Amino acid sequence: MQRSRFLFCLMFLFSSLTVLQANDVEQDIAKIKQVQKEGQGNLTASKAVQQLSQSDASALIPILSSFEGANPLALNWLRGAFEAIAAKAIQQKKLPVKKLEEFILDTSRNPRARRLAYETLIKVDPAAADRIIPGMINDASVTLRRDAVQRLINEAKKLEKADKKDQAKKVYQQALSGATDSDQVKNIVKPLRSLGEKIDLQKHFGFLSEWMIVGPFDNREKKGYDTVYAPEEKLDFAAALEGKEGKVNWKSVNTKDDYGIFDVAKSISPYKGAVMYCAADFHSPQKQSLEIRLGTPNAWKIWVNGKLLFARNEYHRGMVLDQYSVPVTVQPGKNVILLKLCQNEQDDSWAQRYQFQLRIARPSGTGVRSQKPEATTQLSP
Repeated sequence: MQRSRFLFCLMFLFSSLTVLQANDVEQDIAKIKQVQKEGQGNLTASKAVQQLSQSDASALIPILSSFEGANPLALNWLRGAFEAIAAKAIQQKKLPVKKLEEFILDTSRNPRARRLAYETLIKVDPAAADRIIPGMINDASVTLRRDAVQRLINEAKKLEKADKKDQAKKVYQQALSGATDSDQVKNIVKPLRSLGEKIDLQKHFGFLSEWMIVGPFDNREKKGYDTVYAPEEKLDFAAALEGKEGKVNWKSVNTKDDYGIFDVAKSISPYKGAVMYCAADFHSPQKQSLEIRLGTPNAWKIWVNGKLLFARNEYHRGMVLDQYSVPVTVQPGKNVILLKLCQNEQDDSWAQRYQFQLRIARPSGTGVRSQKPEATTQLSP
């Protein structure tokens, strides 16, 4: 009887300690997530990190779960605590490998947290890469998907080298279905095209290639950026507007560039001190949260359905794919995108680019095509 009571007391004590530790972990995490980039909460967060880092391996999954909603500074603190605990757990052979793998496979979890869990897991179980990565070809995590794509590229190259061209083509096509990084896409498209495949990269990335454009409007002394010209007040594609050099009219343009680049300077004119307005339709079958991904070396503003989403008054910063990502909620049916593109008067040779590329993508980076109803006229007023 006394032995039973003693065991019960031990179990109760152990359970109480476990609950207390869990509470401490949650409290430390909450303190860390309150840290602000201005330095507010730094001292409290620093102490919380020190305490959290002393926790046992049971704190690992709660820390990973807390990545959701954490600001970048808090993420750094949380990652540091996670790595300290994980290193100790690996040394003691107490890493919760099963729970980590379950976390990685849960696509609803934070992508950064899933990647950290994966990098930790393969330290003790390298074979996990063969179990996990092949299924990540369309994963929400950019880095996990990239690994899956790279495995397929490597496999296709081996098949191609072995003169198994048909098999190589199928594997390259599978890799392309998940590829969003331009370097990987190029490494896929080049051999596919050499194997006779026609690849529409504009559709793959979700680039908008058909535009209506009007201008130039005056941007001398950079005054045009804040000036509200007629297209910002009303989109009337049949109207003649007062421009910098007289009356201007909307006209239809398109680009066949693989990466959707439309070059105003080469296609229309190398205007200096000028504003151009570009408009395009994006048709969606339902309301959905997407991203507008823009690349341009020019100053710009962008509206969707008349609402200003974002703006950047900066010139000659360079231009790369997905340079800017702007969250947008598109409505069912037609959504009208208006881009204001500003070029300054700088006449140096390196300052002459007047161009842009714009695509619609999911947060994961995969392109989304405009699903235009057949009976709808592009950019009808």
